[in-house]
Amino acid sequence: MSTVHTADVPMPVNAMTVDVEDYFQVSAFENAVSRRDWERLPCRVERNTERILELFACHNVHATFFTLGWIAERYPQLIRRIVEAGHELASHGLSHVRVTQQTASQFREDIVGAKHLLEDIGGCPVQGYRAASYSIDASNLWAFDVLQEADYRYSSSVYPIKHDLYGMPEAPRFPFRANGDGMLEIPVTTVTVMGRNLPCGGGGYFRLLPYAASRWAMRRVNSRDKQPCVFYFHPWELDPAQPRQQGISLKTRFRHYLNLSRMEDRLQCLLRDFRWDRMDAVFLHQGAV
Repeated sequence: MSTVHTADVPMPVNAMTVDVEDYFQVSAFENAVSRRDWERLPCRVERNTERILELFACHNVHATFFTLGWIAERYPQLIRRIVEAGHELASHGLSHVRVTQQTASQFREDIVGAKHLLEDIGGCPVQGYRAASYSIDASNLWAFDVLQEADYRYSSSVYPIKHDLYGMPEAPRFPFRANGDGMLEIPVTTVTVMGRNLPCGGGGYFRLLPYAASRWAMRRVNSRDKQPCVFYFHPWELDPAQPRQQGISLKTRFRHYLNLSRMEDRLQCLLRDFRWDRMDAVFLHQGAV
């Protein structure tokens, strides 16, 4: 586990991650946007990811990009730019199907296909995997064995919180070996308050809460737990001008579009206030587990 010294106290270096998918591919839209329509919808992922690369370069940050195979097939030059900039290329599956909607054989086909595709385009090994919508939970722990058989070295597919769409609140908060001594799972970061895990690893919570709350929570994890944080966001979260979807619930609309116009400024603060690196650099090279 990498560390940086602040005020003579060793502080962990945190892991910055990006889930590379377009605005219409989120699980919350799956009942309103047909997969058959993906090809005709205006794609914005390339320009949004390019902006992220610019921000990371300005702050000298390297990150892990969990990338859909669907995106890689259509934007191979973007994948190569990610790798050439020194970032880690990792898998987000082929087409954002939740693990809870797949059989073991379907899951195996998905993760193997995505790994081979990304490695062929990126010209580098793909070691990490993140499930669509953190959809590895107590009902499908077999997924860790399949990932290990497919030669992945780690997963970041568990969010140890209670949520109406995902979550595994009983899971460990920090890296653990699944099924005893199996796949290394690196959960998204939570902070414990009054015995309850609260999210502080990014996504809609980062846009919902004041930035000061997220900064406090992550500093608490670094200083009290002495653990690195895992933060994530999506390219579409930096895009307030993205097309608005029809036929979605008020709750989904609120979650997806909340504070998009503030996201880039908050991300700039986050990149300044903490030290960041790729998932493999933070968790694999030092043998965190």
